[in-house]
Amino acid sequence: MSVTARQELRTQLKLALPIFGGQLAQSANGFVDTVMAGRVSALDLAAVAVGASIWVPVFLFMTGMLMSATSVLARHVGANQLDRLNPLVHQVVALALAIGLVSVVVLCNTSPLLTWMDVDPAIRPMVVDYLFGLSWGMPAIAIVLALRSYTEALSHTRPVLLISVIGLLANIPINYVLIYGKLGIPAMGGVGCGWATAIVMWIMAILMLLYVHRHRAYRMARLSLRPWHVEPKTIVYLLRLGFPVGLTIFFEVSVFCIIALLISQSGAEIVAGHQLALNFTSLVFMLPLSFALAATTRVGHARGRRDEPGLRLAIAVAFKITVVIGALMVTLLVSCRHWIPLIYTDNTQVIALASYLLLFAALYQVSDAIQVTANGCLRGFEDTTIPMVLTLFAYWGVGLPLGYVLATSDYFVPAMGPSGFWLGLFAGLSSAALLLAWRLRWRLRQPL
Repeated sequence: MSVTARQELRTQLKLALPIFGGQLAQSANGFVDTVMAGRVSALDLAAVAVGASIWVPVFLFMTGMLMSATSVLARHVGANQLDRLNPLVHQVVALALAIGLVSVVVLCNTSPLLTWMDVDPAIRPMVVDYLFGLSWGMPAIAIVLALRSYTEALSHTRPVLLISVIGLLANIPINYVLIYGKLGIPAMGGVGCGWATAIVMWIMAILMLLYVHRHRAYRMARLSLRPWHVEPKTIVYLLRLGFPVGLTIFFEVSVFCIIALLISQSGAEIVAGHQLALNFTSLVFMLPLSFALAATTRVGHARGRRDEPGLRLAIAVAFKITVVIGALMVTLLVSCRHWIPLIYTDNTQVIALASYLLLFAALYQVSDAIQVTANGCLRGFEDTTIPMVLTLFAYWGVGLPLGYVLATSDYFVPAMGPSGFWLGLFAGLSSAALLLAWRLRWRLRQPL
């Protein structure tokens, strides 16, 4: 039965909006940690901030590694090969646990990195203890990510929202007990945030396992982890698909980190204005990212059915949504640029700079939405290696070098300072959008 554009739009909205809500809930956990640790002392707040700058990239790399599993599972759903889902999920969970354990090892051995980063010696022990506590939750959140691929492939995205909100609500009282020392537990300060996050991760993993095991929505492909089934070739294939996605996310995140480091020598107000604008645009980015994840599922389903018209319709609808979102974000950033900074600060210098930088952020909203959607569609094709190379070139070959030249030299125009880096971001993201769209167009010409 053919699907109309309106039905496809409704399906993608149903998939994407719960994902978006779940991502907002997860981001709010960082906000809660920051506020509650900041009430203890500036040192505790600094330790949590430095620790987050280390563990979040590790988590994002893990997310990318497991993200491509959705397309493989969705392809089997589309082909009505539901008997393959259970053994496939076994492989995804096995890979997730391995990555989670590697993450534990990495986060438990960060002292040399802190020394290399020249982190204030006064907070280094606190950062190490914070990361040690948090690390024990990484296998749990890896299980959550693995099961998220399973439930998204079956077009059930509400569990992601539900469990993320429960995790957020649980994080507040657990933080309170561990940070301030309640119920007979000694006060741990900022270190308590790490242990609280680990506990919340395990709560989310247990709830996710119970949900997918018991909810009637999964009767068509009931998940059972016993007896355990191992397929080494499948694990290698999932690793081959996921590793480039993890690197792609790392390349993008690292560009923003490098820019922040380069700007850090420009003064506190300039750094604060840059971080403020970047933080808000990162929140905005979650909306097109959610639709890109939905597009991955829809493309996977269509490929499994060998439904070329349905495949092209899913991609067309995804890009129409993308352009609308990008245009709305441009309107929001331009029209509200003077009010957005007031959410964060009352410093007039910071507000003025952030308002100015938000204009540059408006430039790349459509490009950013297009590139993330094209990447999501390509993941639906299980095409990840070439997109990784293209994004590496766009971010590190175009965006960062151009931004550095515009910001620090008079080669093209008088040195622009932070706004030069934002123009570089526009160039890099626009290049990524063009290159990934070209790759997707090439992919559509290949036989299913």
